Amino acid sequence: QVQLVESGGDLVQAGGSLRLSCAASGSIFSINSINNMGWYRQAPGKQRELVAYITRGGSLNYSDSVKGRFTISRDNQKSTVYLQMNSLKPEDTAVYYCNAQGLIKAYWGQGTQVTVSS
Repeated sequence: QVQLVESGGDLVQAGGSLRLSCAASGSIFSINSINNMGWYRQAPGKQRELVAYITRGGSLNYSDSVKGRFTISRDNQKSTVYLQMNSLKPEDTAVYYCNAQGLIKAYWGQGTQVTVSS
């Protein structure tokens, strides 16, 4: 059993930056079973979409819409994944959700609101 808690969402102006954090907690075994960790987002009236994910070994994957602006990173010792968001656009406004892939199931955080004003 793994619990994910996101933080860092805020209201920012277009062109600004924000850093999201997601900390995993639970049994040592469950936390160690996590392979990929990633960030998804969901805007009002839209389907949840993948933003970025990172493997245990550090391989990076980004959605085309955020490539070059966002950076995902991971601290395995702290069981935490980060999303550094630069050059934010109003289109980035959404609830951002942390995701972790365990051996059998996926885990989700509660979400953190990111709002980018024009």
